[in-house]
Amino acid sequence: MGIISPREDTLKKEMANEAKPCPCDMGYMMEYGGVGQEVQIEHIKAYLVKPPSDSDKAIIVIQDIYGWQLPNTRYMADMLASNGYIAVCPDFYVGKEPWSPSHDWSTFQQWLEDKKPTNINKEVDAVLRFLKSQCGAQRIGAVGFCWGGVATHYLALQYPVVRAGVSVYGIIREREDRYELKSPTLFIFGEKDDVIPLDQVSVLEKNLQEKCTGVDYHVKVFPGQTHGFVHRKREDINTTDQPCIQEARTDMLNWLQKYM
Repeated sequence: MGIISPREDTLKKEMANEAKPCPCDMGYMMEYGGVGQEVQIEHIKAYLVKPPSDSDKAIIVIQDIYGWQLPNTRYMADMLASNGYIAVCPDFYVGKEPWSPSHDWSTFQQWLEDKKPTNINKEVDAVLRFLKSQCGAQRIGAVGFCWGGVATHYLALQYPVVRAGVSVYGIIREREDRYELKSPTLFIFGEKDDVIPLDQVSVLEKNLQEKCTGVDYHVKVFPGQTHGFVHRKREDINTTDQPCIQEARTDMLNWLQKYM
């Protein structure tokens, strides 16, 4: 699927609170409507897009802190659908307000309190039921960004039915079992990510080498890249970043193809 370019007047969002800027910069928000549709899945809303031809493979696309309606995330869902997957992006905040660039970063932990990426079992179970019963999915994977990257890591620990995961700039830090993956997982990071410093990535990789046995994983760091580069940078104007953006997306697709 080709790149859907936003209008030229789309501006990079600036953090409103300069004293406490959000390290998870929104970057460039696409003006992109998507080719899918919004559906109701039990108690949650979701964005659903299906591939051009019938498929029994589905991907749960998990939002970043800016919510399930962020056009960039829907663009990624559409990209997955164009590669043969049923893609569903549920509202894992269940109607609660997503983070906004205008919010004060000092309030982030308070905002996060009722939106823990490791407290999503009810929603995941509903989405799995929907994909199996309503979409005919036999093979299911997960791709998540930022907050969703943490959630994808969580699914890899808790849901062996999820055959493959791609965690894009997200790490679980607090669980003792966080290195005991149950499904093959690709971790993608940026070298200059202020949210997840390289020392945390090194700790993740070291512990996976020691504690993750029998399940494939890969940790990949992209040089010079910041948090959000895979889905919140515009390839058409970030010419120096374009190779990394495209490589990361290709890695994502190859990982899913290999294990699904």
